[in-house]
Amino acid sequence: MGKVQRRSKRVTMGDIARAVGCSQSTVSFVLNGNTSISISGDTRSRVVETARKLGYNLTQAKLLGPPATGAATLKRIGFMIDSLSTSPEGIVAIRGIQNALENTETVLTIYETRNHTRRESAIIEAMSHDGVEAVIYACIFTREVLVPKALIESSIPFVLLNCTSPSEDVPSVVPSEIAGGQRATQYLIDAGHQTIATIVGEDFMSAAQDRLKGYRRALATADIPFDPALVKSGDWSASAGYSGTKSLMESARPPTAIFCQNDRMAIGCYEYLKEHGYQIPNDVSVVGYDDEEISRHLSPMLTTINLPHREMGEWAVERLLGSDEGGLPVFEKLECELVERDSVSSPGLAR
Repeated sequence: MGKVQRRSKRVTMGDIARAVGCSQSTVSFVLNGNTSISISGDTRSRVVETARKLGYNLTQAKLLGPPATGAATLKRIGFMIDSLSTSPEGIVAIRGIQNALENTETVLTIYETRNHTRRESAIIEAMSHDGVEAVIYACIFTREVLVPKALIESSIPFVLLNCTSPSEDVPSVVPSEIAGGQRATQYLIDAGHQTIATIVGEDFMSAAQDRLKGYRRALATADIPFDPALVKSGDWSASAGYSGTKSLMESARPPTAIFCQNDRMAIGCYEYLKEHGYQIPNDVSVVGYDDEEISRHLSPMLTTINLPHREMGEWAVERLLGSDEGGLPVFEKLECELVERDSVSSPGLAR
């Protein structure tokens, strides 16, 4: 995207969790004032104090009460997204937005565009008439977009969520996908694996391209030669995970670990390995990506990478509410956390 305004690394809930020694979910529950989970008073205090010390933006945290007098306020925010039905990420982003708006009187209005240009224009016109004061424009799949002309001409402030613009000055937030792919691969390297395969998503998508870049970067850093034969094309589906794993395991050099670039392909990977007598992780370790609900119900539970859609939703609101303060960068990449479960071990334990 060219030059962007940047500040020092943004403190995330993951940073706070590591400093406190608790889970990121615990930090989220505490900072959003959620009392439905039993968390000790000592842990809550340590999370809040650590957040303050690290400089985490607590402006919108529920535990702090209503925004201070004079803080930026909005009566209505519009959330435009291309689809809500293809994956859960859009819903997770909405929850993040709602968390950030919890103690405000702002109303969130949601619009599904279905990638129709005319529909987008009609929605933007309707938002203008309905008194929408700011817009979060989102995509399910991370990609570069052309911001609708109607939105630019409307003069309504907007932020891009999970997408970017060729223009340098459009505020946007996306996952740090290269770092996520590198983190997943590095975890397998740290476990002792040298023959690590990956099953990629559709190659025209920036998420697939960046996760592959991260995979290659981790190999290069560890002085492990890149082998194109260990990279299999996929389309994010369980069937692609199955066929990709079949091709890998029937090859002359079967891997000891497979990085599936989403959890759905990991399901297909599991199916093939179990059908053919391989034990996970003793024979083959598997890492997924996305941290979908199903990853916690696979056997063994799937080690994966968490996409920060909730945090991206919170960032978008912080940007809109604090846009006059100049405190947030124009372009932000948020950390993708590794979620350690049971699908990775050192190679050859059962051999």
